[in-house]
Order: sequence, then structure tokens, then C-alpha cells
Amino acid sequence: MSRIVRYTLDPSASPATPDSAAGVSYGDLDRNEVPDGARILPPCWPSKIVCVGRNYVEHAKELGNAVPDEPLLFLKPPSSLIASGDSIVYPRQSQNVHFEGELAVIIGKTARHVPREQALDCVLGYTCLNDVTARDIQRKDVQFTRGKGFDTFCAVGPWMVPASDVDLTTARIRTFLNGDVRQDGPLTDMIFGVDAIIAYITAHMTLWPGDLIATGTPPGVGPMMPGSVIAVEISGIGTLRNPVISEE
Repeated sequence: MSRIVRYTLDPSASPATPDSAAGVSYGDLDRNEVPDGARILPPCWPSKIVCVGRNYVEHAKELGNAVPDEPLLFLKPPSSLIASGDSIVYPRQSQNVHFEGELAVIIGKTARHVPREQALDCVLGYTCLNDVTARDIQRKDVQFTRGKGFDTFCAVGPWMVPASDVDLTTARIRTFLNGDVRQDGPLTDMIFGVDAIIAYITAHMTLWPGDLIATGTPPGVGPMMPGSVIAVEISGIGTLRNPVISEE
């Protein structure tokens, strides 16, 4: 299995540093292509982060929502990106911030109006993602932008595994809160699979190389507080870990 990371030698670099910035590089950990002491960044720099809501039946039910007939799409801004090990900042505006562990898809080529049977050809690789959500703000607003768009609310990593190295039919996703399992389910429980999601998204917008798709979360989402540590583990991919700190 290859583990591709995106990194810089600048220890003060923002996690949202784009690929165009000087010194940003990609390397394979298993081929010793990453220098010691490198600052690990999110494994891609997306022009957009397209998310799928309520893509597991039991998650839709646990929040009192109907199961969707087609993928429910929303966007998170690239400014929300952080890497594994970076801190999730609990914002002053919310009193109910939740974790949501998800499989993330990294797009490898320009894609528009892609048939479902060709959709997986557009996938460069997979990684872990925490779709952090201010649940009280999400419920207050008509749409999800504010509740899911805070800086640090899209933790991604720790690396990308090439699509050819991942078997989505056997992989499980688990989310841990301070070491305790809170989410645990097979990726096959998704209502809409990766191929269907890509076909649906590209019927509405163009996906560019590096764009990121969050495929939805299994049941078990819940609150976290400053001082918590959240880990999202997907078998065959890796484990994304992030501490939570107060904005103050």
C-alpha cells in the first residue's frame, strides 16, 4: 500500500496552503520520499469540497431526517481544511459541535457528465475526513454553510491511498472519541456509492484534479468538547487524529 502525503518544509505553513505555494511537495512515505521534520498538510488542495449529507440510513434517522431519494449535496470551503494532528477549534458561536467520520474521495482528473460505469476512473485515491459540524447552527439555518464551514472544520488525512490499493467492499469506518468507539460501520452501508456520487455531482458541476468529496457519515455522531481527541479510522487507509481546542 502506498501512502502519499502532501508536505512542506516550512513548519509554520497553514494547513490551507495551496499547491501553488513555494515548497509544497508530494511524497510516498513508504518510499522514504518525505524528509524528516516535514510539515504534513492535507493530502490534496481542492478547488472545492463537495459533501454528501444523510448517505447512511441510520444516520438520517438518528437526526430525525428523511432518507434522501438522491444525493444531498453541500460544500465546505477550502479554508476549513486541516491535516491530521492539527487542532479543531471549537468556535465561540456554537455550543454543540459534533464529529462526523467519513470516507473522502480525491479526484484525479477533470470530470463532467461522467457516466456511473466510468466514475471510478476519475478517482485518484481515498483518505479519511472529519466533517466537523456546529449542529446548533446547522439546525438554525436553512442550509449547511455556516454550521459546517468554520476554519478547521474539515480535517483530512493522514495521507492518500491510491484507489487501486483500496477495497471499498470490505473497508469499515470507525470514529473514536477519547479512545471510545462512537461510530462503526461498513462503507457498503452507504445509500449512494462512490460511483453514483461522482456521476451525480458531475451532472451538476465540473470536478477538477485535487477536488475532495466527503461521502457521508454512519450513525453515532455526537458532541465533542475542547480537550477531546477525535480519531477517524478506515481499514486499509489509515487513522486521522485531531485534538479539539477552545477558540479562546
